[in-house]
Amino acid sequence: MSKIVRSAALGLMAAAVALPAMAQEISFWSWRQEDKPVYEELIADFEAANPGIHVQFQGYEASNYATILSTALSADQGPDAMMVRAYGAFETVAGAGYLMPLSEREVPGLANMPQAAVNAETLRSDGKVYGVPFASQTMLMIYNKAIYDQLGLGVPQTWDELLANAKAIQDAGIFAFGNGTATAWQNETIVSALTSSIIGRGFFEDIQNDKTTFEDPRFIGGLEALKQVSTFFPTGFTGLDYASSQQLFASGMAAMFAGGSFELANFKSQNPDLDLGIFAAPGRNADDERLVGIFYDGGYAGNAKTAHPDAVRKFLAYLATPEFGQKFANELGNISPIKGVTFDNPLLQQVAQLNEHSVPYVMLTNFRYKEPSGSVLLQAEVQRMLAGESDPAQVGKAVTEGIALYHEPFRK
Repeated sequence: MSKIVRSAALGLMAAAVALPAMAQEISFWSWRQEDKPVYEELIADFEAANPGIHVQFQGYEASNYATILSTALSADQGPDAMMVRAYGAFETVAGAGYLMPLSEREVPGLANMPQAAVNAETLRSDGKVYGVPFASQTMLMIYNKAIYDQLGLGVPQTWDELLANAKAIQDAGIFAFGNGTATAWQNETIVSALTSSIIGRGFFEDIQNDKTTFEDPRFIGGLEALKQVSTFFPTGFTGLDYASSQQLFASGMAAMFAGGSFELANFKSQNPDLDLGIFAAPGRNADDERLVGIFYDGGYAGNAKTAHPDAVRKFLAYLATPEFGQKFANELGNISPIKGVTFDNPLLQQVAQLNEHSVPYVMLTNFRYKEPSGSVLLQAEVQRMLAGESDPAQVGKAVTEGIALYHEPFRK
């Protein structure tokens, strides 16, 4: 074999060895199976801009996702990139060392997000960010505009006007609210959606700074208002589960629903003819700040043991870009935390406006890191209160004492 031919053959062999190393296949796990077509579109955009990196989307059923993910990660069989929850649920995987830390140098888009969103994906023990936040959710009031128009009602500006609207709807033979309390987590949702304006911003600032407890009269006042408005919930509401509550509203049998912005797309899919409106539940007075509760839903993270760390970081950096956030918002109907993203959907535009006056969905953002979590306590206690088995002061006391088991400031 001549020297030239031998050199060419060696070159071809080297190329053959190098090619597989250049092509990088990374897996991406999600609990949003229903979003697969849109994610594949987004992944195609990424792959076009990053030749040689291929992303394989794999969706899992949401209720089993946490178990599947943690089991896979602990067995070193986890994905290269993945969706992770926020706050306490996020810490269970980040704290175990399964996720790669991220910085603004690797993911510049982190600098273009609200600090509260980044905090949701920050491990408290080391202060490092391990996830790229992807959406916020807002607790608010949803109403059927056709029913409101039919009865000549306007968006209530005070708590008394909200009660008057509920009475008028009930008198017309329609359920004022679709909400039930049989599904535990719904009880936390209705507290935030209905009472944030009555409780007031000052309480949320004080509770986050350990200056008060849930026995604070402002919080108790919110629970008293919730008990008052629950008289307009459907008959037998304590036995009404989440799915049935949704159906009451989606079918037009109920005029209002205290819930999350995540309900909007679902209601429209159940009944495309629904003309939906949203508002922040009012305070006692017309000039009280109208507040909604807000939390960040989760993030995108990289596996600390991935064989393709550079490719994963590039993918995560892409997931934090305005280009991704814009398509994510328009096609999946979510509120992206990326600054500068706009919303084609008028309802999402309104949600974004309401978010300008928000308070944290506080049991999730601050008290869902240890057991019994604030959410578990509040959900159970509100369920009991609305069933007539306790009163607002007892709820505040039970929640405070439960959290005090591990939260020292509440022991004073």
